[in-house]
Amino acid sequence: MIAEKTLVQQLKQPNSQANAFEVLVDTYKERLYWHIRRIVLNHDDTDDVLQNTFIKVYKNIDGFKGDSKLYSWMYRIATNEALTFLKGKSKRLGISDRELQDRVIDNLQADVYFEGDKIQLKLQKAIAVLPEKQKLVFNMKYFEELKYEEISEILKTSVGGLKASYHLAVKKIEAFLKED
Repeated sequence: MIAEKTLVQQLKQPNSQANAFEVLVDTYKERLYWHIRRIVLNHDDTDDVLQNTFIKVYKNIDGFKGDSKLYSWMYRIATNEALTFLKGKSKRLGISDRELQDRVIDNLQADVYFEGDKIQLKLQKAIAVLPEKQKLVFNMKYFEELKYEEISEILKTSVGGLKASYHLAVKKIEAFLKED
């Protein structure tokens, strides 16, 4: 794996951009896929959002200043793309964001790419009913095992605020899982 700084420089140079972009995609596609998947919960939709994310990264790499880590910048783009996608989808279907989440959860059982059991499905339902910020923080901390500092860089939120959001999310999930 080449150094992040070198990769960014290569991405900004026309003669090395194509190869560098291939390295970028190979390096980050799986992590970004699962990050997006935990937001949109559907494999096909995730693929679409992932593709859009990489297109935005490619088009906007010259705007990347290096103030944050490259993956933090890409996670922020992926998060925004996923949330925008969900808002657009609910609008196209003429339903609320909440109704869309309910539909997606219902369809999760039929998704051939979902390998979870009954408790996994219940966990996904519990996560789906969380407010957007709590959902993002919980997914990044619990599933992706990111440090609060990394999440802070991605979501542009204080570490203290993230800890509070995570704590609230865990309490709500625990309560949901205890219900029959």
